Amino acid sequence: MQFPLARYRRLLATYLKPQRGRVLGLGCLVFLGIGLQLLNPQIMRRFLDSALAAQPLEQLTKLALLFMGIAFGQQLLALGAVYLSEQIGWTATNALRADLTAHCLHLDSSFHNHKTPGELIERIDGDVTTLANFFTQFIIQLLGNGLLLLGIIVALALEDWRVAVGLIVCVAAAISLLQKMQRVGVPLWGESRQASAELFGFLEERLAATEDIRSSGARNYVMQQLYRQMLVLYRKTRKAELATAWLYNAGQSMFIIASGLGLGIGIYLYQQQQTTIGGVYIITAYIGLLTTPLEQILRQIQEFQKASAGILRIDELRQQRPAIVDGTGPTIPQQALDLRFEQVSFGYNTDTPVLRALSFELPAHQILGVLGRTGSGKTSLIRLLLRLYDPHQGTIRLGGIDIRNTSLADLRRSIGFVSQDVQLFHASVRDNLSFFDHRIADQQLLAALETLGLTNWLNSLEHGLDTLIKPNGLSAGQAQLLAFARILLKDPRLIILDEASSRLDPASEAIVERALDRLLAGRTAIIIAHRLATLQRADAILVLDAGTIREFGPRQALLQNPQSQYSQLLQHGITEVFA
Repeated sequence: MQFPLARYRRLLATYLKPQRGRVLGLGCLVFLGIGLQLLNPQIMRRFLDSALAAQPLEQLTKLALLFMGIAFGQQLLALGAVYLSEQIGWTATNALRADLTAHCLHLDSSFHNHKTPGELIERIDGDVTTLANFFTQFIIQLLGNGLLLLGIIVALALEDWRVAVGLIVCVAAAISLLQKMQRVGVPLWGESRQASAELFGFLEERLAATEDIRSSGARNYVMQQLYRQMLVLYRKTRKAELATAWLYNAGQSMFIIASGLGLGIGIYLYQQQQTTIGGVYIITAYIGLLTTPLEQILRQIQEFQKASAGILRIDELRQQRPAIVDGTGPTIPQQALDLRFEQVSFGYNTDTPVLRALSFELPAHQILGVLGRTGSGKTSLIRLLLRLYDPHQGTIRLGGIDIRNTSLADLRRSIGFVSQDVQLFHASVRDNLSFFDHRIADQQLLAALETLGLTNWLNSLEHGLDTLIKPNGLSAGQAQLLAFARILLKDPRLIILDEASSRLDPASEAIVERALDRLLAGRTAIIIAHRLATLQRADAILVLDAGTIREFGPRQALLQNPQSQYSQLLQHGITEVFA
């Protein structure tokens, strides 16, 4: 079978090695069960021949009890095997899910821009779920049933070589058929998994935009799109299932032929007085038992078709490498930092530059206000500073250090970023503040809230730090305050703020402004301003236009210069021209 075996071996070695004790135990249970399956027909043969020979009742009773004991032992072994296989499967797949999630989190924005969250969820959870059987049973069951098959053929060969030869022919034909069907099944299941991932991506995007869809009356259009996506998934899955069904039915046909052949040979041998009733039973019993390993092998092949598609997609995801290379150079000083852009150019693709030769300097302890229309490059500037992307040309220095030379962890510890859309978790206030870092004591959380003047807000919550924050459970102002507390706990040297007050009512804005004053004290800061009033605390102003610097300088100097754009906007009473 033409499988990428190296990938499977690597996956098995990685996630089953920590559980080798359980895997060894599972193998022992499976192989013991196989031995008992081969033994029981021999006990029944002796029972039948002894009964026909009028052996004593005591001997027959012992044989009957032995037969039942072995059958009961088989069930116990099967129960133990199921328990161990579930333990192994869940442990291995959960470890794989965790590794894939961590891997995706380390990939840069260029990857996530081409993948929807729904598609990644299906990759991490849906594809991994198909591997549970692969981790727990595929190799052991394949080897075990192969040995059982071999044992049956050997036992039948000892009974009569003609029966064994007939079965070998049937088994060889079945294996040949399996090889051909396998080549068809794996690509079809791969297409089905991809269609499922696309459906999840579609659902995630549309559910996130529920309000916009309803308000614009686009519900019927979205439902039509959903039906199309579901139809694609249905057709691809049906095609894969039909291929699998053909495989199963072909195998069943081989079983019927083998059973008929074995029964015919057994009857012939009995008529020729070359075997006993017990011998005929052995032939029919082993042929009947033969269906079990072949059915198991067929089932494992069917599951393997699904798993193979998942493995290929998972391996493709694991092979993704971030374009951002982690630095190993000096650490950023733990003090207020100066910032320099030196001839920085950048674009999301090489044909369309977004930033062109930006050069400016922001001294430590100062606040820079950034203005610009939509598409001017404000967001791209911040993404470069956070190293979500690297510039195509030029250098960004923080505290005198090229940010490409320091580690990403050190860089992001040194920078605190607050966006307009604060992301909240469905968790307690404590977990939302600490990002689930339980090393942060409650005293630190309370001190941060007190510093920002948020003690009264916390006291207004029913359960304090244990209050559960639900989706849309906080106002925009409360979410911003929570984000400020996060930043204060992080204690960064540079703060980037996407104007917090752009969507707040006057009362909330006043509270946020007071908290912001305390947050920015003693730190270097960049404020993406959507209103000119926000820039009153700025020391310098940077105006971007189509990726270039249109204006840069001290705020007071620009204010006093009647030719500056910043001054003209204020003189004309324009307060919200930039978005």
